[in-house]
Amino acid sequence: MANHLKNEHSPYLQQHADNPVDWYPWGEEAFKKARDEHKPVFLSIGYSSCHWCHVMEEESFRDEKTAKLLNKYFIPVKVDREERPDIDKHFQSVYQLMNGRPGGWPTSIFLTEELKPFYSATYIPDEPKYGMMSFSSLLEVIADKYKNEKQVLVNEADKILKHLNPQEKSIQATKLDESIMARVLKQAEQLFDSKEGGFNKAPKFPQASTLELLLNLYRITAEKEALNMAAQSLSSMARGGLRDLVEGGFCRYSTDNEWLVPHFEKMTYDNALLASVYLQAYHVTHNEFYREVAFETIDFMLSKMCENDLFYSASDADTEGQEGKYFVYTYEKALKSFSKAGIPEKAHAKLAKALHITPEGNFEGKNIVRVDDPAKIDIPYYEKAIEALQKRRDEKRVYPFIDTKVIVSWNAMMISTLFRAGRVEKKYLKQAKRSLEKLLDTMYINSQLFHSTLIGKEPKIQAFLEDYAYLGETLIEAYESTLDESHLVLATKLANNAIEKYYQHGKWKFSRGEFETDADIYDSSYPSSVATMTSVLHSLSSLVDTVYKKFVFKTLEIHSYDIMRQPISTPKMSLMAIRYLKDDIIIKAQTDALLPHISQLDEITYPFTFFKNDTNNGFMLCNSNSCFGHEKDFESIVKFLEKR
Repeated sequence: MANHLKNEHSPYLQQHADNPVDWYPWGEEAFKKARDEHKPVFLSIGYSSCHWCHVMEEESFRDEKTAKLLNKYFIPVKVDREERPDIDKHFQSVYQLMNGRPGGWPTSIFLTEELKPFYSATYIPDEPKYGMMSFSSLLEVIADKYKNEKQVLVNEADKILKHLNPQEKSIQATKLDESIMARVLKQAEQLFDSKEGGFNKAPKFPQASTLELLLNLYRITAEKEALNMAAQSLSSMARGGLRDLVEGGFCRYSTDNEWLVPHFEKMTYDNALLASVYLQAYHVTHNEFYREVAFETIDFMLSKMCENDLFYSASDADTEGQEGKYFVYTYEKALKSFSKAGIPEKAHAKLAKALHITPEGNFEGKNIVRVDDPAKIDIPYYEKAIEALQKRRDEKRVYPFIDTKVIVSWNAMMISTLFRAGRVEKKYLKQAKRSLEKLLDTMYINSQLFHSTLIGKEPKIQAFLEDYAYLGETLIEAYESTLDESHLVLATKLANNAIEKYYQHGKWKFSRGEFETDADIYDSSYPSSVATMTSVLHSLSSLVDTVYKKFVFKTLEIHSYDIMRQPISTPKMSLMAIRYLKDDIIIKAQTDALLPHISQLDEITYPFTFFKNDTNNGFMLCNSNSCFGHEKDFESIVKFLEKR
């Protein structure tokens, strides 16, 4: 029998619609029931491609006995964190305050009937382990305390809420100066894994915004170590594992230092941002390997994660209850696939070894396909082998569950990448135009921007700061690729709306309304909405009106202490600080005078600015996305353009 989630649009909520737990969606119906029956609320927050969310569902939410306890003593509420990032952001802050460390998913929060949080956890096992009591035992303990010691829990909740909303503190500002660039480099070197690339130890995330910062740092300073760290990381991540060599696309993160064993879910934001960074690496190094990885990633997204020119949010890590089942191969099945593809048997052993396919396996007795040097693959029958392994997936396996939710900010990231790719390969420009038009038709209705929906459904949830920020950035990319001023007009309108809704004296809110949450400057899975909006306003100050510069300055000033102290923790915000600081040495040029030299160029778009390069006392020709060369003087820039 279906519960109260049966009419919800979210694919994640639909996954739980047939649980024996009597789930409610977040809303007044559930909260009124809690008040009327004097029951606490059990809030569970997750998302469709989350492995541990699936584990907790399988162990507890599908279990009749556990469900009976939940239904008897609690009002259970389910939230999709991708659909309601405002709710998730609020309760992640609650979790961190209560536990002294960042949370994760699933997030499990117990609330009073007045919605005051008094206990929080993430995944809770169905049996006592990891130093935790079982979920069912925890439910019984909390139910008893709520009945007999409710005031104690309420008092604890009040303390939490008091600390969650502290009084305003004085702003600790500091001077922003160009020493930030040396500090970024030093901090990156301290965190860098010199053996495998990337930053910090496992679990290792791609950290696309850090790589973008390093590539831009190299463009500005010609500091080779910045390029080396970015290049090694990009090459290592492409070897196989985090990157799916068979089908394309990147998984969310690696569980080891070698980028071999990922959590197998594939997120739109990761693939959009990584494809963009690989394109930037191609522009910097002219190494076509990076371009190939970028295009392969984009093609994967268009093939598997796109419908009606819009992009789904994510694909699952699990297939038929097993993590990675779709992606890995036994030694025997791999060789059988080679035989079916007509690869000579005498080549099988050597080919399998080159692909890191062994009888013992590299992942739970099975194999993740991997190569030693992805930039120089000289393996006989490689292409045939990859096609054979892809065919086995297509014919023998069930594709992982895809969350078909369309999220404005994530689609905007992907469309921005398409515009950047379109400067190199025109077919992507056509797709970028179609996707942007479709996104606006679907999600920008009567001058109201929405956050998410399903294809063919009417959106309900209004946009958050990140949606305005990323869509604004995409519209500026569209303008620079097409010179269609309507994109610039709409970007300006959205920026004005965002300022009106979310900006106050240099500080930005992520959401207002039911949950008023602050917007972070720290990049998490993707760059912060504050940094992205600052990027939009900085571009508009050059392209439309210098008045937007004051919002950029005030935002940077408010956060200057944190940016200067730990710039590697705020990569996109640090990049914005560098862009802002470099304004005083930008030489303004009339782009129309250069139009005859650039009109035939696919890779280069305008408007341009010329940056003075202090390292070699020359100039760099740049737009908002890329810099295209170091030249000694203006005349050399023109000659450089003519050659291209």
